Amino acid sequence: MSENPTQRASQARLVSAERFAAITSLIGEGAVFEGDFFTSRDLGIRIDGRVKGAIRIDIGGAVHIGPTAVVEGTSIEADHIYIEGRVSGQLLARKTLEITGSATVIGDAQYDGLLDIHPKARIRGQLIYRGDMDEASV
Repeated sequence: MSENPTQRASQARLVSAERFAAITSLIGEGAVFEGDFFTSRDLGIRIDGRVKGAIRIDIGGAVHIGPTAVVEGTSIEADHIYIEGRVSGQLLARKTLEITGSATVIGDAQYDGLLDIHPKARIRGQLIYRGDMDEASV
């Protein structure tokens, strides 16, 4: 039985339940999608299947990479990125980047706001904070 986005949000530490509830698109477990996903609207997408292509949400947006997801050869850009599965590519999180203990990330990750890496997460690449290094913490 698959869990709904709000159940998943209860285990997230940075990405809010409201962001999970706003997810409007799903690539289900077992599905394969090749191509780019792009929108300039504040939408969300959850991926539980396999994706080969870029994911870009220009305004707002949340990307949830579920525990069974494999996203390869890609770039992902959104305000909020939550990763439980496997990602190979570049990440740009404008507000929050959360990488859980079940996640594997191969590639560089850039973030402007908050970062949370759960115990047991596996990352091979650079983590780059793009914000002001002199600004006081929130």
